[in-house]
Amino acid sequence: MSPHFPPSRRKLLQGLGLLTGALALPPVLRGLGSQLTPASSLSPISPLPSPTPIAAAGLNPHRVVLVKTTDRAAGVREAMALLQPPSFRDKRVFIKPNYNTGDPAPAATDPVVLETLVQSVRGAGARQITVGDRSGMANTRSAMTQMQVFALADRYGFDTVVFDDLNREDWQYFDPQGTHWSQGFAIARPVLEAEAIVNACCLKTHRFGGHFTLSLKNTVGMVARYVPGDGHDYMGELHRSAHQRLMIAEVNRAYRPSLVVIDGVDAFVDGGPEQGRRVQTGVILASTDRIAIDAVGIAILRMLGTTPTVARGSIWAQAQIRRAADLGLGAIGPEQVEWVTADRAGAQMVEQIRPFLT
Repeated sequence: MSPHFPPSRRKLLQGLGLLTGALALPPVLRGLGSQLTPASSLSPISPLPSPTPIAAAGLNPHRVVLVKTTDRAAGVREAMALLQPPSFRDKRVFIKPNYNTGDPAPAATDPVVLETLVQSVRGAGARQITVGDRSGMANTRSAMTQMQVFALADRYGFDTVVFDDLNREDWQYFDPQGTHWSQGFAIARPVLEAEAIVNACCLKTHRFGGHFTLSLKNTVGMVARYVPGDGHDYMGELHRSAHQRLMIAEVNRAYRPSLVVIDGVDAFVDGGPEQGRRVQTGVILASTDRIAIDAVGIAILRMLGTTPTVARGSIWAQAQIRRAADLGLGAIGPEQVEWVTADRAGAQMVEQIRPFLT
């Protein structure tokens, strides 16, 4: 089932040409056409804007909040309060959880995390909230049902989107130029048309070539496997490619999140993404910087004892991290990361993690 758009909005999206399509979409989408054409015919993607909202507020754009807790609801609320993310007031907000499967956290976003984010974003004055995803290893609708998404939508009145059900016009192509994607890639328009995007992630390793799956990797769930009428298997290309980790970083050029939350109450330190060696970590992380928060997540995995590929070398030389930094998506080294904690327990954990953030 496709997301609901008013008829006038759908007509506008279908009728705009290349120039007007670029102007009608959010600022992060410069260089894109509104008509879905073969990716190879699109113009290059322009550079994304700097994260000015946080800098303008006098805050370090690379700050990472750490809350030491096993209470997911309390942890998410406290992390958001400490972070002070950009305002959600009067905005259309898209929440992108992790529903690769419907298995319990850390395989998928815990229902408590989603419920708390919805409550917090709505309490911050959001005009509309939409939750959507595309599973990689399961039927998306079944996974979302297992994780209580539709039940929560009935309770709180937010919209839901199953990306597998989108029509051709509901996907936005991105040009392959400057990427390792042979034909570019396509991202769900309901995400791109939002005025604020919340990336809700889990803390885990990834045994199918990603090495770790945190906020950068969670963005892959916004990308089509197939676009109706387009026979190219985008996920097949990704997972067969020797450049998989670079490609993961590259899809993140398409948008900039207003908030990233990583549920690290439990973590997979080996295996993943749907099952693995589970460790209770007892932490919630929040940031507006995908690189900084992922680097902290990797440092936690290293501290707990993780896979050789995740543990080897500098975090800042990991392919996902390095490519994202080269694209200007966030922090480029540990000296830029500002830690924010609420209490002694959080501060003590930061001191334990800090030596691994190298």
